[in-house]
Amino acid sequence: MTSTNFGGSLASVAQSQSGAASGVPSIAIPKTTEVIVIQTAKQGVTPDQIMAVMPAEIRATVKLYFDGKIRQWYSRGDGKGVVFLVDAKTEEEARAIVETLPLAKEHLMDEQYIPVGPLMPLRALMGPGVQQ
Repeated sequence: MTSTNFGGSLASVAQSQSGAASGVPSIAIPKTTEVIVIQTAKQGVTPDQIMAVMPAEIRATVKLYFDGKIRQWYSRGDGKGVVFLVDAKTEEEARAIVETLPLAKEHLMDEQYIPVGPLMPLRALMGPGVQQ
């Protein structure tokens, strides 16, 4: 592969990743392998309301971890919630998992769901024919 082909492949993938094209080519859309879930307390929810549910929330989160549903979890650096890496292939699947947690059942948290997958521009490094 020449450097011209490599640069052209990277440029086309980068363009499709940026949404510069009218439609996003399927090569630019990764297969979802996990869903990032960002949870923050709803407006008006007090720390006392959250702490009252926290023992049950911790047990339920650990159970989901042992069941392989939550792969990783973190406290947000700003102290305003948590981030889960959920083993799900769709946002809907991740939502169904997270909605089993006590804080979600009590409607105390807002969630943001972000499906993620392999970094697609890396395919350009593999050369022609490795598009799937």
